[in-house]
Amino acid sequence: MTDVLILGGTGWLSGRIARRWLLSGATVTCLARGGRPAPEGVTLVIGDRDDPAAFDIVARRDWDHVVDVSSRADHVRTAVAALGSRAGRWTYVSSMSVYADDATADADESAPLHAAAQPGAEYEYGAEKVAAEEAVATLGDRVLIVRPGLIVGDGDPSDRFGYWAAAFLRDGDGTVLLPDTRGRTTQVIDVDDLADFIVSTGATGVVNAIGDRHPLGEVIERMRTVAAHRGDTRAADDDWLRAHDVEYWMGDRSLPLWLPAEMTGFMTRSNARYRAGGGELRDLDETIARVVADENERGVERPRRAGLTRADELELLARLG
Repeated sequence: MTDVLILGGTGWLSGRIARRWLLSGATVTCLARGGRPAPEGVTLVIGDRDDPAAFDIVARRDWDHVVDVSSRADHVRTAVAALGSRAGRWTYVSSMSVYADDATADADESAPLHAAAQPGAEYEYGAEKVAAEEAVATLGDRVLIVRPGLIVGDGDPSDRFGYWAAAFLRDGDGTVLLPDTRGRTTQVIDVDDLADFIVSTGATGVVNAIGDRHPLGEVIERMRTVAAHRGDTRAADDDWLRAHDVEYWMGDRSLPLWLPAEMTGFMTRSNARYRAGGGELRDLDETIARVVADENERGVERPRRAGLTRADELELLARLG
């Protein structure tokens, strides 16, 4: 039986990974702070990774597989120091945000990275992930570094992909504001496909875990169809949206998934190594259907971490004329 230690295991992605390991027949232990419930069937060890003694209990034994999803390089370095000699295999979930080049299409895992974060420097997500990768890479050929792109699915706490489901659901017969999608693409990976890959693959090294490319306009329209939106849409160009303080990609007062025209490589990266490592991609319509149902269940008027409120959207549409 495979003994797995997940550093985390109570979050959205790490919880999915823990449940997938359980389904495979593994015994699963999660080390987490305890603020959220652990999946049923796992052993939860309470530990705060800011505490130097956090790994004392789990470092007393060997593990077939350690999985870490942390976005703090200091936490990853400490984990590697405490557990590296105890792990038969180590998977680190990084991010495509490590890449410094967002312009080159079809870039693979050899593309240039941001400079690694230095201890004490101001926090930058991409740089922290690079520094964390460097720490994990010291463990040699038993390491898999997974670089996901945008992870999507039901329960997504980032609210990015789901924004479009919520916008079409809440507006019903009303008009939905869109960005200019001409020439724009998007790549996403379903959270369950990513969890399956991490548990089942034998790949090592670095792997871009991302789906196939789709025209952004097509994906938004597919979301609209599943949400049964009956109203119109209005598109505004990049300059107009920026002039009216609408943000790209994520965050408050944003249009998620919309990217600057010059970022031609951000959503066109190669997933060849993911495919070669046995990574599968479910039909995007299946993911969209789950996301639409989830947004309906969670409430389309709830506070969100990304997107426009309906009030902001109506104001912008009135200005657009």
